[in-house]
Amino acid sequence: ELVESGGGSVQSGGSLTLSCVASGFAYGYNQYNMGWYRKAPGKEREGVAAISTDGRTNYADFVKGRFTVSRDNAKNKLYLQMTNLEPDDTAIYYCAAAFAGRGGWLLTLTVRESQGYWGQGIQVTVSS
Repeated sequence: ELVESGGGSVQSGGSLTLSCVASGFAYGYNQYNMGWYRKAPGKEREGVAAISTDGRTNYADFVKGRFTVSRDNAKNKLYLQMTNLEPDDTAIYYCAAAFAGRGGWLLTLTVRESQGYWGQGIQVTVSS
């Protein structure tokens, strides 16, 4: 199970940090690639940021330099620090996990909703 927290409403230029806590994985949390996705109104779900089991990261171009993904394997947690938020960042943000042996797709920010684990999502709203 993946449970997101930390969402909310913020003005343009503001910051938020999302958290995701994992439980119930078949293998240890540190054996999973982790990532953040989002779905804005009227748009398809898209990849935002990902982090591998050994800490390599990948970001969508539209968040580079503004968002930072990190993980704490001791706490089974994933984070997304979001700064300089823009109205276009308004979306439901989802945490995702994929076992590293079969989870290369997550590191490329590919959307595969039928694979891996997905959280229920959390709303982030940025007003201008």
